Amino acid sequence: MRLLRVELKRILKTRLTLILLTAALMLSFVMAWLPTTFSYNSYTDTTGKTVELKGLQSIAYEKELQADIAGTVTPEKVRQALENYQACLNKYGVESSYDLPDGVYGAEILPYAPLVHGIREAFANPNTGIAPGIRDINPEKVDDYYDVCGERITSLMKQEQKYHPAAQQMAIRLYNQVEKPYLFFPGYSTNAMDYQILLALLVVLFCAVIAAPVFTSDYQTGADDIFRCTKYGKTKFAVVKVLSAFLICGTAYCLCAAIYILVSNSLWGWECTKTSMQMLYSIINLPNMDIGQLQVFVAVSGLLSLLSVTGLTVFLSSRFKNIAACLSTALLFCILPVIVYMSLPEEIGIWIYSILPASAVSLQTSILYAAADFDFWNIGNIAIWLPHVMLGAYVVEIPVFAGLAVWSYTRYRIR
Repeated sequence: MRLLRVELKRILKTRLTLILLTAALMLSFVMAWLPTTFSYNSYTDTTGKTVELKGLQSIAYEKELQADIAGTVTPEKVRQALENYQACLNKYGVESSYDLPDGVYGAEILPYAPLVHGIREAFANPNTGIAPGIRDINPEKVDDYYDVCGERITSLMKQEQKYHPAAQQMAIRLYNQVEKPYLFFPGYSTNAMDYQILLALLVVLFCAVIAAPVFTSDYQTGADDIFRCTKYGKTKFAVVKVLSAFLICGTAYCLCAAIYILVSNSLWGWECTKTSMQMLYSIINLPNMDIGQLQVFVAVSGLLSLLSVTGLTVFLSSRFKNIAACLSTALLFCILPVIVYMSLPEEIGIWIYSILPASAVSLQTSILYAAADFDFWNIGNIAIWLPHVMLGAYVVEIPVFAGLAVWSYTRYRIR
């Protein structure tokens, strides 16, 4: 234990470590606030003057405007919203809200717009997947809204996983577990979830920089030659170094994630966390989660991803005798999921990037987007949903990389 305290103190006293940890904590506050600045609304007051609202004022205005639709999303509410929407389009003789005169959308449609958020997707053509126009949807069919959503997930999976019936059945089973009717509370934006992922990625990058010199710095300075001559200078010393890297990086991530969630929810409003995920993303998303649960899921997944990256980094550190080479390789693995996603065919790319250590926080490949999508690993008659693949990979990689780091250090010899 004393050796662990000494190693923790040694790493934490490093100037670069202090700078990076301080920057990560400051970014947690800043990035929790930034998404609120994207909110914008405007209205015309009684004098005919256009009033523009931004940031927290815009969020408060939107909450007030949509207060009547907060709560349970019943088919009756959705039908009434659709009828009002269609009446507004008919009134102005247009086919979509984009053709409405200035100010009409905010005044007449915005108060109930979230209720029709996924209605076109729910009523998409089961054969082609093409969504109908708002005016083409029969309001009477909305009375069976959640049954229609169930039928839509079936038809969608026949298109998405045409040759994989196991994946089709798995998706239907997951969706049937989603609590209905959905809940909606106004004010929240998906931008806040995106920034949670972006913060996690930055923290992972910072922690890779912190972990890279764990072994390599001793190789460069020659201190390792002395440590190996001591009583606990091999296996126990390696375990302590790996554990200290995990503790520092894991604790830093947990603090940053907690700060982000607390500050973000305080700004947007804690009632927003009860909104069903389906009301902000796809109306037929598979996770049975509200926004609060999704935030925790993303945070825990990010922690596992960070620990996997940290394990890989300390393993690389045990192999390289040059910090620059070790750090460059570690950072390459941090951005590798995006490279794979952009450069390889989708069928191959999914198999590769889903098991890479940093995939959960790497923007396009993040576990947030995986949870909102309908991708599976298909192995014969077995289908595994992509978020489950990613989490399973991290659980395996963390002890494997840590063990490899210890094994590699005990056998390392500088030539």
